[in-house]
Amino acid sequence: MSEVLDEFEDEKEGSGDTALLSLKILSLIIVVLGFGIYIGDVLFGKSSLDVLLNLQEDKDTMIMKIKSLKDENSILQKEFFELRQLDPDRR
Repeated sequence: MSEVLDEFEDEKEGSGDTALLSLKILSLIIVVLGFGIYIGDVLFGKSSLDVLLNLQEDKDTMIMKIKSLKDENSILQKEFFELRQLDPDRR
């Protein structure tokens, strides 16, 4: 009779181990999913999109400003060469 009880206790202990293992796996899955959602929000969330759009707008503004400054520089160089009585077309 004690053999039957020993086997029963062994089975009971084995089922506890599988329950603990299942709990660990489930908690690991939850942690990984939570971390994935967090990283997704950081990379593709609203604040990241706002920053990207602002940077693109700033880039366009800077390109327009560079073009206008180049045009202004060209005009001022021509005026400078004319004031020095040099031919602006000649190098």
